[in-house]
Amino acid sequence: MGKKKKKKKCYCGIGGQAVLEGVMMKNSDRYAVAVRKPDGTIEVMTEDYTGIWGEKKVSKIPFIRGVFNFVDSLVLGMKTLTWSAQFYEEEDPKKEAGENEEQLRKAAGGASEKLVMGATVAFSIVMAVAIFIMLPYFLSMLFSSYIRNASLLAILEGVLRILIFLGYVAAISAMKDIRRVYMYHGAEHKCINCIERGRELTVKNVRKSSRQHRRCGTSFLLFVMVVSVILFMFIRVGNPVLRLLLRLALVPVIAGISYEIIRLAGKSENLFVRIISAPGMWLQKLTTREPDDSMIEVAIASVEAVFDWKAYLKDTFGYDIDAWERKEREEEAREAAEAAAEQQEAETVTTQEPAAEPGQEAAESEETAADEGGENA
Repeated sequence: MGKKKKKKKCYCGIGGQAVLEGVMMKNSDRYAVAVRKPDGTIEVMTEDYTGIWGEKKVSKIPFIRGVFNFVDSLVLGMKTLTWSAQFYEEEDPKKEAGENEEQLRKAAGGASEKLVMGATVAFSIVMAVAIFIMLPYFLSMLFSSYIRNASLLAILEGVLRILIFLGYVAAISAMKDIRRVYMYHGAEHKCINCIERGRELTVKNVRKSSRQHRRCGTSFLLFVMVVSVILFMFIRVGNPVLRLLLRLALVPVIAGISYEIIRLAGKSENLFVRIISAPGMWLQKLTTREPDDSMIEVAIASVEAVFDWKAYLKDTFGYDIDAWERKEREEEAREAAEAAAEQQEAETVTTQEPAAEPGQEAAESEETAADEGGENA
């Protein structure tokens, strides 16, 4: 492939998520969703998404950007999931994909669609806070009569929070419909790992890549759980109601810190970073599954719609894929031409061999018969 440059960081900047029978990939403000339709073809939709706050500088400030990024991820995830689900609507399965896409684009621009999307995201956040913040707090308060130490009570609350989270992940992992989504989740990770390891983005190379990735949303949520345990240990408020309110107020802070940690984890190979990332990588064994080749093809289509992986490999690793492929094509053409020339030469030699004359053949026949007669005598 040519001379390699000194290896730089592997971080490529793309991320994504699994959708219904497909994968969404996002690169900067551009995202693509690729879906395997019921007829077996792959449909790809590409659009721009700058976030609900646009390009405001406040959304780029460290430890604050994590909150904006989390909300944007929920909004975009809901939007792409809705788009992918349209291909499997039972009430009108024969509807053309182009018509479906056009109707969805029109609906997405309407106020009613934005209102429903906003309400869904808000409900998701409220439910997450209720299950993973408030529920562990109230459960831990049941032990307040037996545990007088505030730090131990906070640790118990944190342990309950993590156990509830792990139980939730394990429960949805057992659902049959979720398993296919997790297979596409694995395909998403494998594609990104393949690129960031400096490999050509092919089905064969993607299949050999890992399905765990440090920048996964699963790892982010686990960091949220752990960071919350640490922060809540320092809350020394006697009033239970005020203590709960402070926990709710710290949710954006926890999200901001967790985002910075996972962002660092995706860029650094530091030993400490690898250690703190390990639990999240282990947990991804539940939230990802090994994809089949057809799922990998969908993930590759989504990547190629928003990311020039060949340019990335050339700039980061010094691999000129285009030149290498061109050289391979030239080599194959040369070998094919040589094989054709050899075959033509062999055919020419065969056709040019002199044929024996009729008189010569008769004489040779008589001589052979005479020799045989002498031998018999």
